[in-house]
Amino acid sequence: MLHSRIEGEGKPLLIVHGFMGMSDNWKTLSKDYVAKGFEVHALDMRNHGKSFHSDVFNYTAMVQDMVEYCKEYNLEKIDYIGHSMGGKAGMFFTMQHPELLDRVVIADIGPQYYPPHHQDILAGLNAVDFSVKPSRSDVEDILGEYIKDLGTRQFLAKSLYWKEQGQLDFRFNLPVFNKEIDNIGEALPEGSVYDRPILFLKGEKSGYIREQDLAVIKKHYPQYSIKTITNSGHWLHAENPEEFLQYTLEFL
Repeated sequence: MLHSRIEGEGKPLLIVHGFMGMSDNWKTLSKDYVAKGFEVHALDMRNHGKSFHSDVFNYTAMVQDMVEYCKEYNLEKIDYIGHSMGGKAGMFFTMQHPELLDRVVIADIGPQYYPPHHQDILAGLNAVDFSVKPSRSDVEDILGEYIKDLGTRQFLAKSLYWKEQGQLDFRFNLPVFNKEIDNIGEALPEGSVYDRPILFLKGEKSGYIREQDLAVIKKHYPQYSIKTITNSGHWLHAENPEEFLQYTLEFL
């Protein structure tokens, strides 16, 4: 069963993080949704955060994990917010189990195929040798040699934890990410359609949803709407949380 952070009372709202993220990335916004009357379930997806590790890592498995989670907690007609990988998982969810969903928000990801583009990040993560018991600052220095963006390094460092006294590790399952990275960019099946309202949010400075991608979105989601979060890139919910909250609440 997936690990989650559950807060509040009211309509169930599943929040699903992106690749290499975890539920803790959504702590602040979760409290905002709770204040508006939602029961928030912020999930750690398989191979992330405090959830189980598995050699199987694809969207079919992720959707099944979420279905089993909903059954365990008797959740029906849920609202859903998913960012990046969590957004793509949500899109597969809409096609496979639409009966469980009410309002769906997809943050900065489209239904099309994305070629692997995490090479520098994976190189940096794989360069860390935990057997020599590095400190947090040692790990951050190593990551800095491969990943120039400070925000990305800080994001990844949130998954560092003390596995035991004096021994750091990453919470996510890096060996499986190395093997299954191609699955993260998988496209929705050709011809799959979800003909209900759905909101796409894109970061103003992000290249994940481009003008030419809108035709693909419309094929799969004829009732889609799209909003741009200003002054934000791919991590739009962290870079402009006020606007992210405003648009999601208006839709939900």
